[in-house]
Amino acid sequence: MIRHRPTGSGHPYTPDTDQRTPTVPVEGGMVTIGARASADIVAVELEVHRTAPDGTTSTRTIALERAARTERGQVVDGGHLASAQAKLARAHAGWRAEVDAGERGTRLRYRFAGRAADGGTQTTRWFETAVAGWRDAPVEQVLAPVGVDRVLPATVRVLDDGVRVHRVAFGVALQPGEHVTGFGERYDALDHRGSELDAMVFEQYKSQGEHRRTYLPMPFAHVVGGTGWGFHVRTMRRVRFDVGRTDAAVLGVEVDVDPRAGSELPVEVAFYDGPPVSVLDAFLADTGRPSELPDWVLRLWASGNEWNTQAEVMRQMDLHAEHGIPVGSVVIEAWSDESTFTAFRDARYTPAADGGPLRLADYEFPPDGAWPDPRGMVDELHRRGTRVHLWQIPLIKMRPHPVGQARADADAAVREGHLIREETPDGGSRPYRNRGWWFPLALMPDLADPRAAAWWTSKRRYLVDEIGIDGFKTDGGEHAWGDDLLHLDGTRGAAGNNRFPVAYAQAYGDLLRSCGRAPVTFSRAGHVGSAAHGAFWAGDENSTWDAFRWSVLAGLSAAASGIVYWGWDIAGFSGDIPDAELYLRAMSASVFMPIMQYHSEFNHHRRPSRDRTPWNIADRTGDERVLPAVRRFVRARESLVPYLAEQASTAVSRSRPMMRPLYFDQPDDERVWSYPLQWLVGDDLLVTPVVEPGAGDLAVLLPEGRWSDPVSGETLEGGTETRRVVPADALPVLVREGSPLAALLV
Repeated sequence: MIRHRPTGSGHPYTPDTDQRTPTVPVEGGMVTIGARASADIVAVELEVHRTAPDGTTSTRTIALERAARTERGQVVDGGHLASAQAKLARAHAGWRAEVDAGERGTRLRYRFAGRAADGGTQTTRWFETAVAGWRDAPVEQVLAPVGVDRVLPATVRVLDDGVRVHRVAFGVALQPGEHVTGFGERYDALDHRGSELDAMVFEQYKSQGEHRRTYLPMPFAHVVGGTGWGFHVRTMRRVRFDVGRTDAAVLGVEVDVDPRAGSELPVEVAFYDGPPVSVLDAFLADTGRPSELPDWVLRLWASGNEWNTQAEVMRQMDLHAEHGIPVGSVVIEAWSDESTFTAFRDARYTPAADGGPLRLADYEFPPDGAWPDPRGMVDELHRRGTRVHLWQIPLIKMRPHPVGQARADADAAVREGHLIREETPDGGSRPYRNRGWWFPLALMPDLADPRAAAWWTSKRRYLVDEIGIDGFKTDGGEHAWGDDLLHLDGTRGAAGNNRFPVAYAQAYGDLLRSCGRAPVTFSRAGHVGSAAHGAFWAGDENSTWDAFRWSVLAGLSAAASGIVYWGWDIAGFSGDIPDAELYLRAMSASVFMPIMQYHSEFNHHRRPSRDRTPWNIADRTGDERVLPAVRRFVRARESLVPYLAEQASTAVSRSRPMMRPLYFDQPDDERVWSYPLQWLVGDDLLVTPVVEPGAGDLAVLLPEGRWSDPVSGETLEGGTETRRVVPADALPVLVREGSPLAALLV
């Protein structure tokens, strides 16, 4: 067996062994053409027919070389490969050849032939592609006229193959002293001038700052300094940026377009003038303003993946109360049967054969089961002042083969046409099967389609209406990959892929609203439009100082891109626990982030525990500072909720971020770029987190005015740079002189 998939799986960063790279050959370059073959194949040849633009033809046969497998399941890549594909890769050899692409408009037609050990041969079907090339193009041909006076005409180009356009490129002038920031949630830097990046939703499991990939990108940026301006490339397709890296005076932009959809031209770019607040306000006016969430969202959130029974959830909440640490929200991740994601584990019921919704009365909860009384548990938590959120995943698991309700749901989704589909080589389509490493081969409902979203969320309505759930952790919105995907409204490929997490959070928010609840969702993935839908966290990370720094940058860039309610897994959620110093530094900084929440991954109940609860960190590290310090931190957070709610309201109504980078208030002060990890919360709180181990003191840039240490009472003059010592069990904050907040932080 020989297999070749011209566009591979659609992974945006790692080519597959059996694909064509680049998928659209480019004039003047080489194209790698690869295949996988079963173990009995000992040699593979590639037959290539080339037709030049002038009609000249030639044929060449190339002996392929064995290829090192470029599997997406490697740790360095974050584990993005379906297990079935990994198994196939182990059993099949990779083969590849490099071919000169030739000139623009050349047609390449090729097939593979393999020789087996027994002398037999196999041949694939023919594959075809055309070579594209960059050419200059008139501005008016490829860019909408509004605002294009900023575009440098000589930089406007299209990548086409003589028939179809694949990509549009243009450049905008960058002046000396201008800084480029935003681009959604970014972990590696606050100022991206001198770098390259792209806008593509991607599940980068851990080390996001190192790999420079993000769950929540946006083709939107601020240009701070000089006159002040910003821009938004109005597309859901992939956009690449060269932010003065190739030419320091040019911000280069490349926009993918669907070659099958001429309606995607001209590309629209919105330019906004003014300081950062004005730029952000104009962007949100275009793309959707945030909704103000209730004040309880601003209290402490707590969770752990091993809190997977009703008894354990209540035990953990009792321990919080015992230690004097109030909890505003508990997120229960491991609650469901891990099959339907609608039924509590151990619940007994008769499946709805038509894939329709069930009600609470349809379930029986065994007294000795994991969840003997979910509604009673939620009622009790509500009496204690704690809100309850349940974990979700936007997939229908197909491995192991589903049975019962899961089988009925899958059959209904296929039968009623609720699924994202993928093109087949014969021109048809079939249901898309998840290509990621997590829940491989699962089906995926198209939650951007109103009918599909209504079907999907109706199955979860009883959780809100009858059990009293307050919100959902809308995890894993990054599973739609590939240019061959077909969405129910006709959208193809990456445009639907980037749109999916926005629609996912919106669908659950709409469910909550329809039940008379606030639309509290907690997502890690998003794109343009996400600001209007719930709260977010920075995704999965280890407990390291690097992850702490990366997460602060992510929060500041997300805020600059319109995300109001944002947090992270305090001190990381994965791997061994953080040491006491990292835990305290991360916890104290998070007092001043919009969402304050900690979480820990599943560790199979092995001992010692890896829970990120304060008492477990104290027990594991032996550091006596941990519990009393965290108690003070959380009580300070409780006292700040009215102020934080006021700032959240301001962020929603006036586009003035709640977690505000210094350049929002001081856009002309070049010094702010040397302090990328500082932020303001409103006008009265200046936060300077300690993000290095063993730091004795740290540099602080003081905004104008007078600032005081709430503990020592020391007063500092604004507009200056200074150094100050912040003990590990102290809050890293200064308060504007005269503010009543100082009394709340002692």
